[in-house]
Amino acid sequence: MNKGRVIVGLSGGVDSSVAAYLLKEEGYEVIGLFMKNWHDESVTLSDECPWLEDNNDAMLVAEKLEIPFQTVDLSKEYKERIVDYMFDEYSKGRTPNPDVLCNREIKFDVFLEIALSLGADYVATGHYCQKSSFATSTEIETYQLKAGADKNKDQSYFLCQLTQQQLSRVLFPIGHLQKDEVRKVALKQHLVTAEKKDSQGLCFIGKVRLPDFLQQQLKPKTGTIIEIPSDLPIYSTSVSSENDLEYLSKKIRYQPSDGLIVGEHNGAHFYTIGQRKGLGIGGNVEPLFVIDTDVDDNTIYVGQGKAHPGLFRYALQVAKDYIHWVRGDFALNQGETMKVNARIRYRQALQEATLYQTEENLYVSFETPQSAITSGQFVAWYKGEELLGSGVIS
Repeated sequence: MNKGRVIVGLSGGVDSSVAAYLLKEEGYEVIGLFMKNWHDESVTLSDECPWLEDNNDAMLVAEKLEIPFQTVDLSKEYKERIVDYMFDEYSKGRTPNPDVLCNREIKFDVFLEIALSLGADYVATGHYCQKSSFATSTEIETYQLKAGADKNKDQSYFLCQLTQQQLSRVLFPIGHLQKDEVRKVALKQHLVTAEKKDSQGLCFIGKVRLPDFLQQQLKPKTGTIIEIPSDLPIYSTSVSSENDLEYLSKKIRYQPSDGLIVGEHNGAHFYTIGQRKGLGIGGNVEPLFVIDTDVDDNTIYVGQGKAHPGLFRYALQVAKDYIHWVRGDFALNQGETMKVNARIRYRQALQEATLYQTEENLYVSFETPQSAITSGQFVAWYKGEELLGSGVIS
C-alpha cells in the first residue's frame, strides 16, 4: 500500500540513508534529494571535499535502495539566509547557531517548498527526534516535537524553531532508534554509508577553519586581551521583580582598568564567550577562557579556569520579537510564568528553569547558574520530552 510520497534529504550520511530505507519498507514512495549548499572549498580542511563526497555517497545509497535521486543547488539561498546572517551576527559580537538556522531556513523551508512542488506529501530527514500529534476539542491537529530516543544523539534542540505547519509535513524515521541500531540496519542492508563517520562542522559546509571562514568578510584587527581576576562579586540568586530578572540576565560589562593586559588578538569578532582555544597564551595555573568580548573597543576579556565567576549567569533574556513557540497553545501572556527544563546548547543536560513573560521580553531564570550564556545562540525549553519553544538570546 502506498502511504504517500516522501522526499528524503539524503545528506550522504548513515542517518538519512537509513531513514530512506525505513520509509520505503513502510510503504512510502521515496525520492532522494541531495542539497548542495556550498561551493567555496578554500576554507574547508584540505583533506575533505564535503559536498562532492557526500553527494556521491547519497547517489550510491539511492541506487542501492532503487529510489529516484537528484541534486538541487541551494547555495544562493544558503548564502543569503545563513552565511550573510552569520557574518552580520559575528560583526556585532554575537554568536549565531547555523545548524538551527539551517533547519529553519533551508531544510524545512526552501527544501520543503521544493518537495511540495514535486508532489510530496512529506519530507523526511535523519534527525534523532520524534513527532506525535493529537486532535484538540475543536478537532485541530496539534503536533508535538519530542526528544529522540537516543539521549546521546537527541537533536530536538536543532529543530527548536520549527512551526506547526512545518511539523505537519515532516517525518523523522529514525527518532525511535539508538545510533548503534541505525548502523546495524545500514550494515545489514549493505549501505555504503554504514560505517561512515558523522559529519562535523557547519551545516552543509563541513569542517571549516572558522576564522578563515569569517575573514572572508570580517577583517583582522589587532586588539588587547585583558585578564580579569576571579575575586568578582557573584550575582544574587533571588528574583522578586522584573528589575531583578533584567539585572540577572545582563552579562557583566568589564572595563580595561578591571584587569591586566596579557596578550593580543586579531579581532574581537572572531571570539565567543566560553572559548578556550585560539588565545595563544600559556603559562597560567589554569587555562584562560573568554568571559566577554567588546567589538566596539575590540577588546577580549578572559579569566582563569572554567569556574571563573565571569562565565556564569543565573538568567537570560529573549526579546519579544525573537520568542518562538512550537506549541502556541502554551504561549505565556504578560505576567505569567512557567516551570520548564531548558538548555542553551546542543547536548547540554536539561536545566530546571522558570519562564517569566513581561511586556517586552521573556526571561529564563535557572535554578543553578549557567556557564557561557552567549548572545545570538538559542535557548530551548521543554516539558518532559516535548520541546515547547525557543528564542534567540539577547
